[in-house]
Amino acid sequence: MRKFVIALLSSACLSVGMLAAPASASPLYPTPDPDPFFAAPETIGTLAPGDVVRARRIDTLMYPGTTGWQVAFRSTNSVGNAIMGVTTVLLPNGVKNPPLVSYQALINSIGTQCNPSKSLFNGELQDAPGAMLPIGRGWAVSLPDYLGPNVAYGAAKMSGMVVLDSVKAVQRVAEIGVGSSPVALAGYSGGGMATAWAGALAPTYAPDLKLAAVVSGGIPADLELMADALGFAPHPGFGLAFAAAMGMEREYPERLPVSDQLNENGLWFREFTKDACRRFLLFHGVFRNADQMAASKELLTSQVARGVLRENSLVRDNRVPTAPTYIWQGKYDTLTPYGPVAEVVQRYCAAGAPVQMATVEIAEHMTAAAAGFVDAWNYVEGRFRGDPVPTNC
Repeated sequence: MRKFVIALLSSACLSVGMLAAPASASPLYPTPDPDPFFAAPETIGTLAPGDVVRARRIDTLMYPGTTGWQVAFRSTNSVGNAIMGVTTVLLPNGVKNPPLVSYQALINSIGTQCNPSKSLFNGELQDAPGAMLPIGRGWAVSLPDYLGPNVAYGAAKMSGMVVLDSVKAVQRVAEIGVGSSPVALAGYSGGGMATAWAGALAPTYAPDLKLAAVVSGGIPADLELMADALGFAPHPGFGLAFAAAMGMEREYPERLPVSDQLNENGLWFREFTKDACRRFLLFHGVFRNADQMAASKELLTSQVARGVLRENSLVRDNRVPTAPTYIWQGKYDTLTPYGPVAEVVQRYCAAGAPVQMATVEIAEHMTAAAAGFVDAWNYVEGRFRGDPVPTNC
């Protein structure tokens, strides 16, 4: 989504620009969900990635014709520590052993109530109608809270691992009935970034997981390039930008001590927004900017900070997916640049990956999403049927 990308770019700049002094302020984490289902057990570290912690049936009256589950599972964060993830599964009624689509929705938030496990039912999920399209094709859909328990907005690599573990966990809940079903991953923009990372990580992080297809569009593939391009320029998405800075600090508290470089106004805004969702962030950020929040303006100078951006940039990663992969990207999209995505695809092709890229001759970010998703879902359907895998390498 357009706002997500603006936020991610700005957060990167804000983070890098706030590293002049030693860290002293701790990150501000979201208020934990009071539902005990979302609490990780003390033994989470003894489990393997993808192991089920607990599962429950949920009410899906808002989505007629479906049966719902939530599954808690063990996953991994960016530094290799055990974390607990949660995903929400909607099954089409009357379909036995349906194919499974893990759909990485647009989250763009830093509060626990903004994750799909909550936002599917409280009106916060931006792309709920699009997420339901697989149900209409007779497929099950799983929507993971891929930003992890700290809602680490912007942490791409961690998101990919959560996605993969969510699929493994859903397959292991016998009552859901998708243990032997074909699996596809799908998402756009921030969700596309999580999806693409999951596809690249799968051969090494989850080699036992068989993926029929990985489809992603509007991918922010080079966070460092995007941060350099934006700088400290004011923009209407500042509330989301600030939130993404806080999200990245939550995931990398030692390497990105953003809070330590906020001024008094910035620390107040951090407290004010620590549990906020997209609409609240946009509304309260529209007349604010980084100059008002930052105690330091030495931007883009820290190699430590740049290292974090590179670690979360698909163009900098040398892994190659082995699953059939479909990528679409707006050629003139100024929010998620086309060049780095094309470079990633070229590298995949050179390594012999089964990849197909669709170039959309459109500049507007969300218009490219609408233009590409029909072909993306058709690509998934072809893989579920077992059709030959197309490639345009």
